[in-house]
Amino acid sequence: MNQITPASAFQTAPPALQIRGLDKSFTVAGRTLKVLEDIDLSVRSGEFVTIVGASGCGKSTLLRLILGLDLDYQGAVLVDGAPVQRPGLDRSIVFQDHRLLPWLTVEANVAAALRRSSLSRAQKQAAVREHLDLVGLTPFARAYPAQLSGGMAQRVAIARALVNRPRFLLLDEPLGALDALTRLRLQDELKRIVEHEKTTALLVTHDVDEAVHLGHRIVVMQPHPGRIATVLAIPEAARRDRSSRAFIALRDEVLRLLGVNTGTGAEPRPTGAPGTFEKRDHQERQDA
Repeated sequence: MNQITPASAFQTAPPALQIRGLDKSFTVAGRTLKVLEDIDLSVRSGEFVTIVGASGCGKSTLLRLILGLDLDYQGAVLVDGAPVQRPGLDRSIVFQDHRLLPWLTVEANVAAALRRSSLSRAQKQAAVREHLDLVGLTPFARAYPAQLSGGMAQRVAIARALVNRPRFLLLDEPLGALDALTRLRLQDELKRIVEHEKTTALLVTHDVDEAVHLGHRIVVMQPHPGRIATVLAIPEAARRDRSSRAFIALRDEVLRLLGVNTGTGAEPRPTGAPGTFEKRDHQERQDA
């Protein structure tokens, strides 16, 4: 079993990704609709950051801007201090829908991500084999997507996203369409895979339990327009054990920040109201 890297390991590393003063608007029916406002976030190399918030708070839009699919915004998205100007092989994304090509085999779907790679044919074949083994699908290399379960198809999508060894893995609700048991199993697999690849990961999810279990830090967003309410460090005890007091306490704190009554006797705070961690994390963001 791989040793899980503690969040403290990233505290002294320089930021790999910086988002500064980010505002994003769309024009809808002739009206300007702001979807993201004053987003400030730093992510360090090898860190796993999870992002939670209600629908419409701009979580997926934020991933698109990091990926470089949309450059129409105010503020800055920086990788190693340089502005993101286009999509690149250093950033890969996995969506809720696996988006596999149904006419290609599993290994061909993974290999398709290497079309722009400078690797030799032998190196590409080796990379595909390595990543199918990483996600436990070597016996299904010649299968087609229609022959796979939903969980297996998402494993293929993860292998495809990682085969170029990107620095950043962006995950847009990749487990959201799976049944509960498969989702729990794949959460552990995803944590193991990201740790093995030493990839910097950002996960968008509506599942607070998932966000606490996977992340080193959790970004809590509020909607209309989308903005960061707070950023919370996740204790290692919470990441290791879903039944631990640390896990339950942090999960309930996040739910209260989102305006959900957890049934613990504490009243949910109104949206955007100060929480236990806000002052500390505001200072962390200022120091980043």
